[in-house]
Amino acid sequence: MFSRIILAAAFAAFSLTASAADKPAGKVTVVFDQPIPNIPGKSMRGVLVEYGPGAGSPAHLHPKSAFIYATVLEGAIRSQVNDAPAKVYNAGENFVEEPGSRHQVSANASDTQPARLLAVFVLDTSEKDLVIPTGK
Repeated sequence: MFSRIILAAAFAAFSLTASAADKPAGKVTVVFDQPIPNIPGKSMRGVLVEYGPGAGSPAHLHPKSAFIYATVLEGAIRSQVNDAPAKVYNAGENFVEEPGSRHQVSANASDTQPARLLAVFVLDTSEKDLVIPTGK
């Protein structure tokens, strides 16, 4: 429970880092945090990311141990990982972030409709900060 509170606080702080010149920040909620019983030292954490119309997140990294599988639940998400071109993913589509990737763009692709995604992290259990802002 304590680690869930720490994670929620870290994400809340991250979601508030967008400056006035940036898009509005999204809402980030840790929805589960579970050690993987057959892989000692690894955990699976689920994060719900909700973007209002026109909202997005600043460029960021995740822990070097984190493998991330994201599924768009509602609306459309514009995402760019590393130097790949930005792509729009619609509800039901997914993308992967390999360990050590830089998430250059993560934003709602619409200025009029909300968007939500579920990001599932597999990472070292000892990791506390799931998002490391980098600027652009």
